Amino acid sequence: MSLGLGVIGCGSVFDVAYAGLIDRLQAQERTHVSAVYDIDPRKRHDAAARYGVDPELAGPEAVIGDDDVDAVLVLTSMNEHGPFSLSALEAGKHVLVEKPMATSLEEAATLLELSRTSSGLLVCAPHILLSPTYRAIYDMVREGAIGRLLTARARYGHAGPWWSEWFYRPGGGSLFDLGVYNVTSLCALFGPARRVTAMVGVAIPEREINGTTIRVEADDNAHVLLDFGDSRFAVVTTGFTMQSYRSPAIEIYGSEGTAQLLGDDWAPEGWELWRNAEGYWRLHSESDPQWQWTEGLRHLVDCVERGVPTITRPEHAYHALEIMLAAQAAGRDGVAREITSDFPEPVYEAAEVPDTQLLVHDPRSTASS
Repeated sequence: MSLGLGVIGCGSVFDVAYAGLIDRLQAQERTHVSAVYDIDPRKRHDAAARYGVDPELAGPEAVIGDDDVDAVLVLTSMNEHGPFSLSALEAGKHVLVEKPMATSLEEAATLLELSRTSSGLLVCAPHILLSPTYRAIYDMVREGAIGRLLTARARYGHAGPWWSEWFYRPGGGSLFDLGVYNVTSLCALFGPARRVTAMVGVAIPEREINGTTIRVEADDNAHVLLDFGDSRFAVVTTGFTMQSYRSPAIEIYGSEGTAQLLGDDWAPEGWELWRNAEGYWRLHSESDPQWQWTEGLRHLVDCVERGVPTITRPEHAYHALEIMLAAQAAGRDGVAREITSDFPEPVYEAAEVPDTQLLVHDPRSTASS
C-alpha cells in the first residue's frame, strides 16, 4: 500500500533534497504525495504542479486534515516545527520533522510525550545515525576496538545561508541548523551528556540576504563543550563562519586508538581507524556514496511498512535540543548547565562493510593492501 505524504514547507530543504527521494519512492510505488503547502504561493504552486495536487489548500492544517495523508513532512522554518508536528501527531499521522524538533524545551517535551501515545511514528532529523559509515563507526566503538572513549572533537559549518532571513532570526541560528548534527553524532557514541558549557554569539552582526542587509539576531558562531561524566569530554565547533575546511567531521579518541569520520557526518566520505596494537591507519572507503541526509524518510516508510519502531528516536532529538539550549544559555552568562534528559542507545543491526572496500595504509611497508 502506497503511503500518502503531506508536505508542509516547499522551500530549499524540500526542493533540493527531499523531493528527489520522494520521486524515487513514488517510482517504487511506496509513496505518493497527496497534499502540499507553503506560505509562498510560487513555491506552493511549483510543488503542487510537480505532484498533480491542489495548489490552493488553505494552510498547514488542511494538509494534516487530508484523509489521504498518512505521513506529514514538516520542512518549514524552525519555529513552526513543534506546532505542526504536534498537530499531525494529534491527528494520528506519522511525522517526519526537520531539525530541531522544536525551538523550546517545553514544546519539545509535549511533542515527546505525545509521540509515546500517538498511533503515528515520529522521526526527527538529523538522520545521521542511519548512515552506513556512521553505523560502522558505532559498531567498532561498541566492540571496543579503540578502548574506552575519552575525548572527541566534532565540526560542521559553512559561510552561512544567503537564501532566507529566518536562519538569522530568533529560533534560527547555527547551533540549531548545523551543530545539531555533531551533538547527535557524539551522544550516540558517548551516551548522554551530563553537563554543558559554551561560547556562543554573533560574529557577523549584519548579513546580506537576497540583496537586503539584515541584522543577525541568532547565533552564528559556537564552541560547545560537552561533559559525558567520568572526565570524558568533547567539543563541537560550528557556525556560519567557516569558508572551507579539510579536517574530519568527527575525531574520537579512545584509550586504545582513534577513529575519524571523513567528510561531514551528514555527508560521510568513509572513515579511518588507528589502533595502538597495529600501529597504522586503516582507511575504510565510503560504503554507500549515494547515501543522503534525507534518508530518514525512507526509514520512516520502511518502519511503517514493517510495523517496527524507528532507530532514530524522539528522545535523541529532545536530548540534542536540551544541550543546544543549555549551550546558548551558557554563552550568555558563562555558567555551565546540567543536562537531565537521556539519549537512549540506538538499536540496530551491525552494518557490514565488504572487504573490497577496506584499504590498509601501513607506513612500515612500501605497499598498501
